[in-house]
Amino acid sequence: MMDPKKLRSQHDIELSTQLLEDREVIKVNERIAKQVEKGNLGVRRRLLSTSVRLSKTMARDLHKTADACIEKLMLDIPLELYVFPSPSYNAACVKPEDGRLFVMFSSSILEAFSPEEIRFVVGHELGHHLYNHHDIPIGYIMRGNSRPNPRLALTLTSWSRYAEISADRAGAYCANDLSAVAHALFKLASGLSGSYANFSLQDFLAQVDEMQLEDGQPGQGAPTEDWFLTHPFSPLRVKALKLFHDSKLMTSDGESAHELDLDVEGLMSLMEPSYLEGKTDTAEAMRRLLFAAAIAVADASGGISDEEKEVFEEFFGKASFSEKLDIEQIKNEVPDRVSSAKELTSIPQRMQVIRDLCMISRADGRTSSREQEVICEISNSLEVPTLFVEKNLSADTELD
Repeated sequence: MMDPKKLRSQHDIELSTQLLEDREVIKVNERIAKQVEKGNLGVRRRLLSTSVRLSKTMARDLHKTADACIEKLMLDIPLELYVFPSPSYNAACVKPEDGRLFVMFSSSILEAFSPEEIRFVVGHELGHHLYNHHDIPIGYIMRGNSRPNPRLALTLTSWSRYAEISADRAGAYCANDLSAVAHALFKLASGLSGSYANFSLQDFLAQVDEMQLEDGQPGQGAPTEDWFLTHPFSPLRVKALKLFHDSKLMTSDGESAHELDLDVEGLMSLMEPSYLEGKTDTAEAMRRLLFAAAIAVADASGGISDEEKEVFEEFFGKASFSEKLDIEQIKNEVPDRVSSAKELTSIPQRMQVIRDLCMISRADGRTSSREQEVICEISNSLEVPTLFVEKNLSADTELD
């Protein structure tokens, strides 16, 4: 029997190791530990007051599914299942409290998903626990009073995507039914329960094949703003799971785990900020634009504060913000740098710049209305929809 811990994405492992050694992450975990000691979190108490606990008598089949996943993933922890009213398809696993693990489901997902699809969902949520994803409290860090520096924020969002890939593998391992897994992700992506569309795995996978990754272009019909959120775009997740299903982790004659991770990295490459270190003309144009745009945004609300200068240097490097910088001249250069970027980059690459600009803006814990206006002006100039700005400034960062 396969050790389920070996299913975990190598990129998930590497990034989580890096994050657990980060000083900011360590400080947040220390604060959470103190709250737990004082009994201030009360996760179970909140669940009992805001949702319904599904006992084995109330939801026998769901508990059988959960027990089967617990066994297959070689976990040994008491499990409590909860349901909350919601029209959205959603589920979540909460970090254990008092030796018990909690899994929550929206009412809609339990009513619309088949038993095989629910098995994938349960396995996915348990995968977050199996791979210790809750040791990195991304929600606390990204939404706390003291926002993380932009570099840490980018690493967190990158890790989050690979954490979802690992959890998907745990869910697929439990389900052992690629079609059901893909159908579950189709429902999550479309919001359809199946009454209005006949699901086709081949057509769903074709959406990924139509994404011209080598040219950096999103696929036909794919909402481009979804490419840069913390979760991988659903057809990408299905493609990654198809690769997983055909690898040696699931079949004897498939490619190795190392080859699998390289293939998945290729799928995810558009979502990574590689231009920050790249040496091409395109990367240089993107960096120059981000530098000038970040200064323009920071200066939009009554000048650049010491706090904003600190954030700027943490992103671009020590001493990158100098008193010798001509702020007005750099701001005046933004249109020319936009034009240069448009000549050399694709829409998704410009979206990377806007995403990182939003990340810098959020790093000091606030984005003023004027700062958001400037970001939207630059976004419009780059032919990036302003909806993308709004999504990144208000993006949810929790694992699910």
